[in-house]
Amino acid sequence: MRLSALVLATACLCGRSFAGPVAEDLSARQEQPSRQSKHLRPVVEKRQQFKQGEPVDATGKGGPILGGTNKQLDLQNPDNLGAQSTDNGVVVNLKWSFSDSRTRLLAGGWVREQVITDLPASHDIAAAQQHLKKGALRELHWHRVAEWGYVYAGSVIVSAVDEAGKNQVEKLEVGDIWYFPKGSAHTIQGLEDENEYLLVFDDGDFDKVGTTFGVDDWITHTPKSILAKNFGVNESLFNTVPTPDPYIVKGEVGDSTVTSPYGKLEGNSSYVYKLSQKKIPPAPGGGGTLAIVDSRNFPIATTIAAAIVTLEPGGLRELHWHPNAEEWLYFHHGQARATVFLGGALARTFDFYAGDTAVFPDNSGHYIENTSPTEKLIWIEIYKSDRVADISLTQWLALTPAPIVAKTLNISLSVVEHLKKEKQILIK
Repeated sequence: MRLSALVLATACLCGRSFAGPVAEDLSARQEQPSRQSKHLRPVVEKRQQFKQGEPVDATGKGGPILGGTNKQLDLQNPDNLGAQSTDNGVVVNLKWSFSDSRTRLLAGGWVREQVITDLPASHDIAAAQQHLKKGALRELHWHRVAEWGYVYAGSVIVSAVDEAGKNQVEKLEVGDIWYFPKGSAHTIQGLEDENEYLLVFDDGDFDKVGTTFGVDDWITHTPKSILAKNFGVNESLFNTVPTPDPYIVKGEVGDSTVTSPYGKLEGNSSYVYKLSQKKIPPAPGGGGTLAIVDSRNFPIATTIAAAIVTLEPGGLRELHWHPNAEEWLYFHHGQARATVFLGGALARTFDFYAGDTAVFPDNSGHYIENTSPTEKLIWIEIYKSDRVADISLTQWLALTPAPIVAKTLNISLSVVEHLKKEKQILIK
């Protein structure tokens, strides 16, 4: 090696500059590209550009999007651009935002839904956000599927009657839940100036014909002579029944007292669960709270089980899977990231924000991470099942003979022996 090259290399390594004839000689040589050694090429620094909404990773793979694109969506969904190097294979879309749903405007409020045509992977669950003005009524109706509801703004009155003639009229506050079994007659009325809630149904294909039956719709399609005979009144009484199906109607808050001679739906038969009156302890792992509402504490809810979760900033819902059902999710507040593992080397990561829904396929492995450093993440988990059930990856490994785990994963035996044997559901 020439002295000049040796001096240059030493200078680069030591971070020092040199002056004098040798430095001048080196400067002159560097101004002649044809004589510059290929080993002294400047290193081009590559940086990932996902935060700029471009599919370019830290190694330089990818390139800028030159065609049409929705920049705001690209910025909100860096994982769709390939930000997670562990993602692999073709995994169908598992996410839908209520903001992408058509909103149906009505005299007393609005509704927007997510059904299987919006999110084809959600076979078990369909859902809606529904808003009622004060006094407004969701018309009297019933479904061929079960309905589950969660109040997150305002307050409402729910009223229902079962096949035995027992009834229930209850006021529900923020955090309270109802469950109407398949075929139960019911209605909902708003009590505050503005009221809103999440509706969940145990069939992803909720919009197909023969799912919802409105009482006014039925009456307007029944001969008036039959109506008069059935109710023991004059036919003219039915001249003003609304048509077509109004869905939500304006109304006024009035006396909600009504007593059935057959008794009230209460105790294990109650259609409501007042979570607002329960104290929710910290979840194992110390990263937030987890309120499970299923048939073990809400006996009537035999087909829809739920968990209402709050996760601290930067927290993690541990790696796990559910052995008994798909998991449907509604993100109410904050922002999140989740990777879904489908087996066979298939995995895909999704970014979530308030108003997003998602479905994690039956038995798929996953986690949920709160990606905000300052805000809590709040979401609702729904399962078409009588109970919430999950298997923790860490607990499984900790309760399996350590040598087997160490050999399988090619990790230290001592690491396996120190894994926690108790579930760490929400990790700080």
